Amino acid sequence: MKTVLVKESQYDISPAHLKEGSIFGALSDTSIQFLLDEGILHKVAKGDEVFSYGSKGGSFHTVLHGKLDFYKQHGDKKLRTRTICFGEAIGFVSMIALHERAGSLYTLEECLLLEISSQLFSDFHDKYPFDFGILLMNLSRDMARTIRVLSNAMVESDVIVKQN
Repeated sequence: MKTVLVKESQYDISPAHLKEGSIFGALSDTSIQFLLDEGILHKVAKGDEVFSYGSKGGSFHTVLHGKLDFYKQHGDKKLRTRTICFGEAIGFVSMIALHERAGSLYTLEECLLLEISSQLFSDFHDKYPFDFGILLMNLSRDMARTIRVLSNAMVESDVIVKQN
């Protein structure tokens, strides 16, 4: 994983383009630029691990280019649960819940990721409160979609959830 400057990116990361992704949709250009300028851009090679199970969850990543697979881990079992693509976020749940990563994230191709720390998330709230509300709605929508896909997969595989 290599940290790069916004001006060094070979991909279109203009606010106009990023608004096409679900996380940045409806945000102002200035708020998107703030996140780009204050966040950390990572260029990640194909096959690299972005974060691992059990690591600190003090930030989340948005995909500016590329695709990644997330492997959920529980005990000694590990399962690929989803592919994360342009405009989506990963790691938000760990950051908000203040717990360690629940799985590992690997790139399927070269990726450009924007890492947003919990401090930057707080600063974004202070500086752009209206856009912060939109960002939270966008993140919540993506979480709801993920929950639906995963719960449908459970039903399709006849998984029975036992109540304690």
